[in-house]
Amino acid sequence: MYKKEHLENGIPVLMEPIKNVRSVAVGVWVKVGSRYETQEENGISHFLEHMFFKGTKKRTTKDIAVDIDSIGGDLNAFTSRENTAFYIKVLDEHLDRGVDLLSDIFVNSVFPEDEIEKEKKIIREEIKMVEDTPDDYIHDLFSTTVWGQEGLGQPILGLRETVASFTREHVVGHIRRYYGTKDIVIACAGNFSPETLIALLNRRFGGLRQGSMPKRGAVPAFRRDVKVYSKDMSEAHICIGVPGVSQASEERYAFFVLNTILGAGVSSRLFQEIREKRGLAYSVYSFTSSFSDTGLWGIYAGVSRKKIREVADLIVVEMLNLSGSLTDVELERAKNHLKGNLILGLESTNSRMNNLARQEIYFGAYISPDEIIKSINMVSMKQIKELSARLIRKDLFAVTALGPLQKNVLDGVLE
Repeated sequence: MYKKEHLENGIPVLMEPIKNVRSVAVGVWVKVGSRYETQEENGISHFLEHMFFKGTKKRTTKDIAVDIDSIGGDLNAFTSRENTAFYIKVLDEHLDRGVDLLSDIFVNSVFPEDEIEKEKKIIREEIKMVEDTPDDYIHDLFSTTVWGQEGLGQPILGLRETVASFTREHVVGHIRRYYGTKDIVIACAGNFSPETLIALLNRRFGGLRQGSMPKRGAVPAFRRDVKVYSKDMSEAHICIGVPGVSQASEERYAFFVLNTILGAGVSSRLFQEIREKRGLAYSVYSFTSSFSDTGLWGIYAGVSRKKIREVADLIVVEMLNLSGSLTDVELERAKNHLKGNLILGLESTNSRMNNLARQEIYFGAYISPDEIIKSINMVSMKQIKELSARLIRKDLFAVTALGPLQKNVLDGVLE
């Protein structure tokens, strides 16, 4: 049963007690990510996420590791373009110790200078690792093609030169700007007592200052462009996309259904046409990236460099033909696929905790699985045809390719 309460300092706490499990997941979400960084400080949100694990007033880095292992739990964090999250998952009997550890790194971290220098090296290696993983790296390059060099177009990890410039002053300044009670949401799912949890959280997080939410700025324009990045590797990688819808758009369920039909499963059009029928790619799929005020609908494929133009043309044709060839069978199958993924995805306490936090951040409300299923069921053929026709226009396409390619390999692909 979903519950929402506020701590004494105003932080909203979203709770979903589940009696028939033994785990509890607690997450602290901060409404800031790479989107809100200046170009000079690109990567600071992710850098700070790492630094929270480098020692507190009462725990060393090793103490943090030993304490979480001693209770058989999972303590971790992640950064996205709009949020940074810190979470812990423990057995229900260790909730007190888990919250103590999570709050200690969040409230009492000391950010030692020597650890800052060490972490710079680690994150530089992480950036190199992404650059050497082309099926990941292509998505960063595609974001820059679509959104430009600022805001949503910036890489979450930052650039080597920006990371190298970070000082303790940058870290503390970022916390001062964004880590206040107005910026934070806490979510919890699993086997716990809401009263006990609220009491624990008031004790551990009660001293946080008020703060202010990050300034989002204007809605970024989607840029139509074709970019080719030449790099010596065995396979070529390509992303093609058009504008999507925002997180809270009333059309989001129709959007998810469309994406499923196009390329979000083994029965999808792209998978069947490009992989199964023609054998042109091992990996091909469509994806959605939705943000607070805008979105992206894209397709990824990894192919032979000799076949990249053929695959690009096939993807564009499949997208342009989508609205005029949708069938009732595809619509029903896509709905069932989405509903199954939703229910299976909510079987872990971690997933439920993440779901609570995201809904609070983007909707300011809780939407139950039953309500989501009802909304999926209500998606009509008329809706998806109209949405597809509006989103997929040749004058809106953006393309990015990476691999052993000539710069002109995609010339004319959007003509």
